[in-house]
Order: sequence, then structure tokens, then C-alpha cells
Amino acid sequence: MTRRQFKPLLLATVAGLGLLAGSLSASAETLADALVSAYKVSHLLEQNRATLRAADEDVATAVSALRPVAKWGAEFSRSRCNMPSTFLTSCDGHWDELSATMALTLDWTLFDFGRNRLTVDIQKETVLATRAALLSTEQDVLLSAVKAYADAKATAEQVAITENSVRVISEQLKAAQDRFDVGEVTKTDVSQAEASLAGARASLAAAQGQYKAAREAYKAVIGHYPERLSRLPKAPKLPKTTAEANATALRLHPVIKQAQHLVSAADLGVELAFAQHLPTVTGEAQLADPKDTGRKSTLTLSIGQPIYSGGAIASANRKAVANRDKARAGLSQAGVEVAQAVANAFAGIDVYRAQINAYDQQIQAADLAYQGVREEATLGARTTLDVLNAEQDLLDAKASRISAEASLQVAYYQLLSAMGLLTVENLKLGIPTYDPAAYYNAVQNAPLSDQGKALDRVLRAIGKN
Repeated sequence: MTRRQFKPLLLATVAGLGLLAGSLSASAETLADALVSAYKVSHLLEQNRATLRAADEDVATAVSALRPVAKWGAEFSRSRCNMPSTFLTSCDGHWDELSATMALTLDWTLFDFGRNRLTVDIQKETVLATRAALLSTEQDVLLSAVKAYADAKATAEQVAITENSVRVISEQLKAAQDRFDVGEVTKTDVSQAEASLAGARASLAAAQGQYKAAREAYKAVIGHYPERLSRLPKAPKLPKTTAEANATALRLHPVIKQAQHLVSAADLGVELAFAQHLPTVTGEAQLADPKDTGRKSTLTLSIGQPIYSGGAIASANRKAVANRDKARAGLSQAGVEVAQAVANAFAGIDVYRAQINAYDQQIQAADLAYQGVREEATLGARTTLDVLNAEQDLLDAKASRISAEASLQVAYYQLLSAMGLLTVENLKLGIPTYDPAAYYNAVQNAPLSDQGKALDRVLRAIGKN
């Protein structure tokens, strides 16, 4: 083949390799891909969504108590006379005719001084608190995905640099052996290289073990093993000060919102406990149809109030007050913990950034030192141990830099989580999300069973069927 014929072939090959490289790069999994996968496959999210739907049904149950209860009943009886037969009677132990009664009864609590309505309001607050808990779980799932991605990426890089260290030390051992064979170094130099190689292989085994563990953690959170992971992305947009982040967290964090709704529910619980002292007015309507006697309608109005309950109502009232105090203290503690998480995340970001800058300087200096020691060793001014130590210093600096970079990436998202912003919606991941209000809207008015098909459609819409 001539040079003229070879040149187009070479260009075509280079172009093909470029397209292949682009295709491989495009197929690499990004952090956003991992977050989307974690959101879709999380069993923890499914568990909490089911918990929310159960809370939605508690509202429907409470609403149903405001409505009448209709029920039917039937009574059948047959009597037998066991008196001896006389001239006055003709019993003879025979059965009388069968008697039957059919009845339709309607019971309704007409007035209970707001107890049922308070129960509905408490369940609604509980639903809102459960929605906030679901959002908090979403943040935990996404943060776990960030950690799994960063750990998988970092441990893979640790394996790579440790493998390279094993190769370099192997070459140094071979060179030391060759120099020993010609009498330039002693057996001590060879033994030092052998010891260093054994240590590097042990470090490689440890790094590989950490990578395997990281792969399993990745699969548990994201749903599959990592194959080709893209570089860690740039830092997301973050507030500049702790005060700004803290203000956002106290306003938006789902833990704060959950605690606020629990306080509201507890306040309503105190009102409900007090209302137990008050009377209840109920009504009953009954339509009966006894056999051979004609239909009979009955309307009954009842009013009652507890006079003595053995202390149960008073105890329930004190318990409700205690639960209210507990909820209020929980809200205050939630604010403290959220503020602490914000401060810790900010501190972590500052620390890891400082470490990375220091490690960059250390790597640069260690690399220059390593190159210099190698040159000096060829001239006999340095020993094999000096070269191995310099190479190990460079390796340690690179490994530390990798760990700090992964920790910094996680710290960015820890700050977002501490602010209540680590959600699919705020991250703009571009996927359909679970609608926490869809099922509630379908059942809040306690629909009848014949509306089951409509509920099935709701479940399908939110991805449950």
C-alpha cells in the first residue's frame, strides 16, 4: 500500500475512533442518570407512598363518621307448644307458624359539638405531615444515590492508581534486580523493592475490596451495578452564606413542615379531648315490616352526656396536652437539627475545598520530588528505598485528593438536603414524579365502593397498577 492510499484509510480510521469515543462518552452514566434511577427503583419511596395512601384513607374514614349509617336486619322465629292436650287446648306439641321481621335502620349522629369534624381536621393535618415525611424520604434516597455514585467513582479511581503503583514498583524491582546482578546495588535494595511491592499489592487488594463494596451499595440504591461513570459534575448553585441557607431550610425543609403539621394536629387533639365532656345528639329512623302486621316506621331522637367515666376522659385530656407539648418541642428540636445540618454542610464544603487545594500542591511537589529522586538514584546519589518512599508519597497524595473530591461532591448535596432542596423537582431531573395529592383527591370524600374503577384509574396514573 502506498502512502497516498494509506492516508485516506488512516483518516477514516481516526474518524471512526472519534465517533466510537463519542458514543462511549454519551453512553456513560451521569450523576443525573443515577438519581433518576434511584428515584424510580426505590422500595423505600414505595413504602412511604403506601403509608401516605393509608393516611389519606384515614381522612375518608373520619369523613364517613359525619354521615348516616344504614343497615338492614331480619329476624325469624318459630315457637312450639309443649303443654299436654286438654279439652281447652289443642297444643299437642306442634310448631306454630313461622314469624319473620325485616327492618331497615338509619343511624346518624346529628350533633356532637364538633368532635367528628375535629377528627377530620386532625387526619388532614396528619396527611400533610405524612406528605412532608415522604418528601424527606425522597431527599434521603437521592442523597444516598449521590454518596453511592461518588463512592463508586472514587474507589474505581483508587483501584486504578493502586494498579499503576503496582506496575511501577514491579518495574523498579526488576531494575533493582538487574542492578544487583551486575553489582551496582546490594541485596538490601532488592528486598526493599520486594517489600514495597508486597505492600502495594496489599493496598490494591484493599482498594479492590472497597470498590466491590461500593458497587454493591450502588446497586442497592440505584438498582444496577456501575459500568462507566461520568466525571463528577460541577457544583450545583448554592447560597453564599450560612444565614441564607438556614433561612431557606427553616422555610422549606420537609422535617420542619412535618413537625408544624404534627403540632397543628396535636392542638386539635386537645380540643377533641375537651369535647368528649359534651353531649351527643343522635337520630334513628327504622322501617320494619313484620309478617301479617303491616309496616311500622319509627323515628327516635337521643341525647346523652357522660357524667362519670372513671377518670378516662380526664386522663385522655391530660394525654392530649402532653402530646401537644411533645409536638411543640419536636418542632423546636427540628429547627435546631436543621440549622446544625446546614452549618455542618457548609463547614464540610470549606474543609474539603481547602484539602483539595492542599493536595494539589502536595501532588505537584511530590511529583517533582519523585522525578528528582529517580534521577538521583540513577546517578547513585539515592537508594532504592528513597525512590520507593517518594513514589509512595505521590500515591498517597493522589489517593487523598480523590477521597476529598468525592467528599466535596457529597457535601454539596448534603447542603441541598439540609435546605430541603434535594428533590427531583428542584434538581430539574425532567422525569414524571409521584403526585401525593392524586389519591387524596380521589378518596377524601369517602367514595362508595362502586367508585372503585375510578380509584383504579388514579392508582394507574400515579404508577401503582
